[in-house]
Amino acid sequence: MKLSTKRTTAVIALLATLITVVCASPEISSNTTLSIKIYGVTNVEQSKFDGSYTVDSSGFIYLPLLKNGLKASGFSSSKLARKIEDAYREAEIYTNPRINVISNKDEEAQKIDAQIVTVGGFVAGPGPIPYTRGMTLFEAVTAAGGASTFGSDKRVELHRNGVKIGIYNIRLAKDMKTPVYPGDTIKVPQKTVFGN
Repeated sequence: MKLSTKRTTAVIALLATLITVVCASPEISSNTTLSIKIYGVTNVEQSKFDGSYTVDSSGFIYLPLLKNGLKASGFSSSKLARKIEDAYREAEIYTNPRINVISNKDEEAQKIDAQIVTVGGFVAGPGPIPYTRGMTLFEAVTAAGGASTFGSDKRVELHRNGVKIGIYNIRLAKDMKTPVYPGDTIKVPQKTVFGN
């Protein structure tokens, strides 16, 4: 099956957007609160270590058993976690620590990311769109540019938490008003040979 150039471009744009959303992790800055957990050590060591740490005004955090502070500002949470693991190994304190770092900025970004609805398939502008309170299925498809020339607005699929909720004809008033929620995925299928 050969994809049209326009559709291929739309699919690539959607994938790039999703990769950006998934991979984008805000940089840590001074006065950021970090929740840091350690794995691969005894329960006693874990209970001493796990907790909240605040990045000081110089951009450093101070962790148990390490003589010096570690520069945290300017790093993403995942890069800082690898840096902490390296520091404990180099100091020969822990052999194989696995660190998990979550910053309050990561949590804010996750809340923002959760406030989107993804519209895919045969629409003019597939991809994530901002969710607004009280948004309907019709409004979400319209925000994505509406069904394309080849898209069927009579068989719009609504998915929530990976489960298909239903198929709707958004030309009908009752289906137009179907509510959508943050994290929902909407798929506008291709028209059949009968134009449905």
